[in-house]
Amino acid sequence: MNCLFVQVQCRPGTAYHVANQIMLREIHSELYSTSGDYDLLMKLYVPDGKDIGMFINDNLLNIEGIERTYTTQTFKAF
Repeated sequence: MNCLFVQVQCRPGTAYHVANQIMLREIHSELYSTSGDYDLLMKLYVPDGKDIGMFINDNLLNIEGIERTYTTQTFKAF
């Protein structure tokens, strides 16, 4: 499994809607509201062999209200 952290920037006033849509899709391990440039922080696992970009495109970026995302892929826990 590939562990990813995805920061989500929402259009003003849509963070709760976006968070609800993410929750309904059940693609995340953890989901947080955050302060700063991004509104939400999501931790998720993508199965080995799956194209990460396609997974994000197909499961996240088609949610109404998302303006931008920033994805960080992890490699090894210490």
